[in-house]
Amino acid sequence: MAGRSRKIQVGAEPPENRTLPPEARILPVRNTVLYPFGILPLGVSRDRDTRLLNEAIASDRLVVVAMQRDPSVEDPGPADLHDVGTACNLLRMVRQPDGQLSVLLQGIARIAIGEAVSRDPFLVARITPLAEAEPNDVGAQGMLKALIGQFRRVVELSPQLPDEAGATAESQTSAGRTADFVASLLDLKPDDKQALLATADVRTRLERLNTILGRELQALEVGAQIQEQMRESLDARQKEFLLRQQLEAIKKELGEGDDAQREIGELKERIDKAGMPPEVRKEADRELSRLGRIPAQAPEYTVARTYLEWLCDMPWTVVTQDDLDLKHARAVLDEDHFGLEKIKERILEYLAVRRFKPDARTPILCFAGPPGTGKTSLGQSIARAVGRKFVRQSLGGVRDEAEIRGHRRTYIGALPGNIIQGIRRAGTRNPIFMLDEVDKLGADFRGDPASALLEVLDPAQNQAFVDHYLDVPFDLSQVMFVTTANYLDPVPPALRDRMEVIELSGYTDAEKLEIAKRHLIPRVIRENGLEPLGVTLTDAAILKIARQYTSEAGLRNLEREIANVLRRTAKQVAEGGDPPRAIGPERVRELLGPEPLTEDPVVRIDVPGAALGLAWTPAGGELLTVEATIMPGAKQLQLTGQLGDVMKESAQAALSWVRAHAPELGIDPAFFDSVDIHVHLPSGAIAKDGPSAGVTLATALVSALTGRAMRPGIAMTGEITLLGRVLPIGGLKEKALAAQRGGIRTVIIPADNQKDLEEIPVETRATMIFAPVTRIDQVLTLALEPAPMALGDPPSAGAPNEAPRAEPSGRAAAAHAGATGRAGR
Repeated sequence: MAGRSRKIQVGAEPPENRTLPPEARILPVRNTVLYPFGILPLGVSRDRDTRLLNEAIASDRLVVVAMQRDPSVEDPGPADLHDVGTACNLLRMVRQPDGQLSVLLQGIARIAIGEAVSRDPFLVARITPLAEAEPNDVGAQGMLKALIGQFRRVVELSPQLPDEAGATAESQTSAGRTADFVASLLDLKPDDKQALLATADVRTRLERLNTILGRELQALEVGAQIQEQMRESLDARQKEFLLRQQLEAIKKELGEGDDAQREIGELKERIDKAGMPPEVRKEADRELSRLGRIPAQAPEYTVARTYLEWLCDMPWTVVTQDDLDLKHARAVLDEDHFGLEKIKERILEYLAVRRFKPDARTPILCFAGPPGTGKTSLGQSIARAVGRKFVRQSLGGVRDEAEIRGHRRTYIGALPGNIIQGIRRAGTRNPIFMLDEVDKLGADFRGDPASALLEVLDPAQNQAFVDHYLDVPFDLSQVMFVTTANYLDPVPPALRDRMEVIELSGYTDAEKLEIAKRHLIPRVIRENGLEPLGVTLTDAAILKIARQYTSEAGLRNLEREIANVLRRTAKQVAEGGDPPRAIGPERVRELLGPEPLTEDPVVRIDVPGAALGLAWTPAGGELLTVEATIMPGAKQLQLTGQLGDVMKESAQAALSWVRAHAPELGIDPAFFDSVDIHVHLPSGAIAKDGPSAGVTLATALVSALTGRAMRPGIAMTGEITLLGRVLPIGGLKEKALAAQRGGIRTVIIPADNQKDLEEIPVETRATMIFAPVTRIDQVLTLALEPAPMALGDPPSAGAPNEAPRAEPSGRAAAAHAGATGRAGR
């Protein structure tokens, strides 16, 4: 193989009067061009080329060097070579130990390569020397001088060219030889060099070279300017470094000491006192040693020092002792919160276990419930009852995994994640750590924070939690994590599985009254400095605010309205008035204005085609009105109110059941052939879905078709099937509390949900009737007014118009035949 090598120019002259034969041996080379009078060292390994050189050294030593068009061709033919090459004299040939030949060639003249004469054992072709006419006019002489001047400037700026190259170019005997000499020393692409070789006209060659040298000179000047700027910048830094060194020496002479060494000494002392685990101590010592080798002025110094300060500030061995007195814990929990027995019992169970097993696994709790039910404040109360530090971190809107795991130290401004930051703020390795609004986590291109929490909230893994910034394990197994959520559906199943979910329901009126008297009113008076006024609210006033000025499962709006009442009373006193200090219901209306919730929901359901249902939302239960109307048309069911797919399917199932049982209901079986039915759920801006409105949809349809209005004070919930069965639903407690807030006194529920009545507060069950049913015809009998009877028609036994009697105990006295619904939500 003929390989590319470095070309040199020597003073030896080839024989100028040598006559070239009409045919010559052709030596293909890759990416290499040899100009006349130039010298080329070459390595040859191809068999054909070796035979060619052996014959040439044994005969006339004449070889024509031609560059391949495609360097990847291993056995090039005439078509694979450029048409112009260089006739060469083989000066020397040496065989290397590996069998390769090293040859030294000297160019003689430009040669035009003609047709091939022979291809075996090597290529032989006809050749024709290209004549070069030396121009003697003034223009050519000017181009030659410009060429030499530019080349001298290039030699000055380029470190790759020897200093004597400029003088050698000027000493050449002709313009053509000068152009070839300059072209041989420039670092050009092989195709550009071949183009210059193929240019026999000297004037054209000088023009092309001047253009090439102009571009090369411009690039070298820009590079030289950049290097000069860098050199000046380095000189300035070196000067600053020397001045700082002198300043440090002056400070030492003045006795001010070395701040950097003092900082390193302080850090070493803090590392000794931190009580780090062995692997963490090893990393801290390594980083401290590295810090001692970094100049104090370098940016890396601050990064390393900040990292060591974080390691020293972490509570590796600091723990708080739990207060295991169950009576004290119960007293604290009762003092801070009314009700919430499930959560209180769970905390007391944990303390009881800790008394018998001090190293018991710490529970990971999740409080799920409507807003304003006290989930966040419960964390503070638990910390006070147990005797631990409390840390809260809001996860609402967090979309970056680095917020949990931290940023790696390679990033500018990197910091640990919120978990490690919270532990550092607490100053102890076993705080109560509240992760608020875990259902509001997001995910985007920066990662999924919920996935990062899987390790944090897994007791089997979090004993060696590694933050990306610290990059050393930290034990989180003693931290008591408490999370909160309004709605569990957005929480990934894997994350939900790691938490013990305790659901908080909305408060009843009785609970709101007690909480307002114990906590809300004293807090509002204290926060607004109203103790000297001696203002109080009667029970009736508090209940009026809760029922007619707020409609919520929690307590936030109730507290706001109570604060408004007390502040407006204080304003009247400050203006010189003498308002009554005991505020009753009438006084509440004067201060807050007309009641926004004066309309009783039961009053609205007084015409045929309307039914009242119950719905569950993340904010608690809500009353759900369903309206149906009949109009002339052609068998169409129109559903409006932003209904989801499941609710639309429930409406279809309800209509199918009504059509299948039309004769039993006193409806013409062909009624659907000539009418359209429109079912609407008000509050159209709110999305609605779920199967529990099935019985309400069926009741509204039957009411519209039969003209039977719904009985007052009744609401219902339950899923319906095509066979008329009523299946169980979820969220019964929240729905029952919503019914109580809406003035409902009778709630129709699926029979399979009777077991859930135990979760409903006793005072709610004592004031309401819960009627369990198994079939939709039972629902219709309970919910709708009797159909008007013709004069003289006595009621028959067991007529569907006779409503079964429901007892206040929450269980219907009348039993109805029919299949029971399967378990499910």
